[in-house]
Amino acid sequence: MAGATDELSLVFHALADPTRRAILSRLHSGPTTVGELAEPFAMSRPAISQHLRVLERAGLIERTTTAQWRTCTLRTAPLDEASEWVERHRGEWNERFDLLDEHLRRLKEKS
Repeated sequence: MAGATDELSLVFHALADPTRRAILSRLHSGPTTVGELAEPFAMSRPAISQHLRVLERAGLIERTTTAQWRTCTLRTAPLDEASEWVERHRGEWNERFDLLDEHLRRLKEKS
């Protein structure tokens, strides 16, 4: 991701990809090996590793190695921060959508 290095941008960038969202969903049930995470995806292990690097850089997962096993664990703090950001802005967005609806209704009445 060129340029953006703040935590919130990294989280939203990571969440923008459906494969990464699916990986996070799988990790919701608990720590999982990289091999188990890769199973349902029709992509190479290096491609999965690339997705895991993006998730790790965003702080959404933690990777650990025990003997030959590489395990990934979900970290929810960055998701909580992203959710809080959305909630702080939701009221403003809803107000703007309401104003847009009203404006469109008036335009429709005029025509």
